[in-house]
Amino acid sequence: MTVRVKAVETAAEREATRAVRRRVFIDEQRVPAELEYDEHDEAADHVVAFDDGGACVGTGRLVVQAPGVGRVGRMAVDARCRGQGVGAKLLEALEAIARARGLREIVLHAQAHAAPFYDKAGYLPEGERYEEAGIPHVTMRKRL
Repeated sequence: MTVRVKAVETAAEREATRAVRRRVFIDEQRVPAELEYDEHDEAADHVVAFDDGGACVGTGRLVVQAPGVGRVGRMAVDARCRGQGVGAKLLEALEAIARARGLREIVLHAQAHAAPFYDKAGYLPEGERYEEAGIPHVTMRKRL
């Protein structure tokens, strides 16, 4: 499968990212909608992945958390596309945006089962595991 990843630029692309987040987090993982969409969505940089047919199959966002520090989050890939490199392409695009913004590091809250994915991309765990929205997580960080 060929995937095209790009920065979200239009209202239609923004809605496509919300739809994939809804499928992955709210429908599949049972995260309450009021926790999924937050005050950071409007100001965040979002990326979107489209498959060969033009369907949105993944998304992620970058929020400037503190001077020089970005936070990657809301990484979501449709179940049918997992394990095919979509997440890696989304993460690469978010890191490129972070570098362009002059950020020095990225922090993220990885779902525990996804920690090996982020580890492979150079993120290091810090601290103990904890729960967010009833799902085990670990904080991970990468210097850019």
